[in-house]
Amino acid sequence: MYSFSGVDDPLPHGGDLAAARRLFPDAPETFVDLSTGINPNPYPLPRLSPQLFARLPETAALERLATVAAQAYGAPSAACVVAAPGTQLLLPLVCGLARPGRAAILTPTYSEHARAAALAGHAVAEVRDIGVVGDAALAVVTNPNNPDGRLIAKNDLLTVAQTLQARGGVLVVDEAFMDVGPRGVSLAPEIARGNIVVLRSFGKFFGLAGLRLGFALAAPPLAMRLRALLGPWAVSAPALLVGTTALADQAWTDQTRRRLAKAAARLDAILSGAGLDVVGGTMLFRLIRTRSARELFRHLGSAGILTRLFPDQATWLRLGLPAAERDWRRLQIAMAAFQDSG
Repeated sequence: MYSFSGVDDPLPHGGDLAAARRLFPDAPETFVDLSTGINPNPYPLPRLSPQLFARLPETAALERLATVAAQAYGAPSAACVVAAPGTQLLLPLVCGLARPGRAAILTPTYSEHARAAALAGHAVAEVRDIGVVGDAALAVVTNPNNPDGRLIAKNDLLTVAQTLQARGGVLVVDEAFMDVGPRGVSLAPEIARGNIVVLRSFGKFFGLAGLRLGFALAAPPLAMRLRALLGPWAVSAPALLVGTTALADQAWTDQTRRRLAKAAARLDAILSGAGLDVVGGTMLFRLIRTRSARELFRHLGSAGILTRLFPDQATWLRLGLPAAERDWRRLQIAMAAFQDSG
């Protein structure tokens, strides 16, 4: 049994398995969580000394992380890197770098951007065209986009940044999924222009969302303002060590990109084999469009497979990647049963 109690968006964010269990109390254990865009096979944690938990994070460790992150993400220098306990915390701080005014959010996209801009004192306007920023003081773009994987060309973003710069505005580019995006598309090498902030999420690609680590990449004056807002010891010592180790591991990164590409192709085959229309996504998730989106969400949920609905897009359903072979089999069986049910 499952009950939506008339709520269109019973799970407003992915990954809430306790809420999923309340929604689908009779689903088999354990849930296969496909509701997020997080790598289901995380980076192997290095050995962590108990002293990391007993002492305050050291400045030298933060500097090492900034240096490695600058190299990994293509930022000009470590002075341009601001580490934080997740990009979620950075969002309202970054939006506050622009004077309060009109914030143009390129939609449809991650709903937290609009909330963060409003918290920073902006009047939020959702726009569908990157070229329509009007008199905005702030523009926010997710690239690649969540949930449809839309990519905006670098030249188009730079044009927006130039338009904003002429009146003191700021362009924020959320590159949470750029680790699995095309090479050479990131705006990180362009942040020296002075009014561009690039956000990078560590937890999604490295599969360690619970570590709470993210980065803002910006020209040194903006980076200094963000560090002042965060204050000292913003990132835990374990996160500093794990982040530094993982970001420096190019072999694991390359291998993981290849593995995720194969997994995404496998997911495409299962979805298209069930007669579903894959309309976008990244190597970490796929977006399908079907008039039966909510019925499929319920069907999969009752089978113990959690996916992601979107309240403002009634025909959309997003699925992440299964972690293990047994999870792939459960998904394939559930999809076949849904297709057979008509």
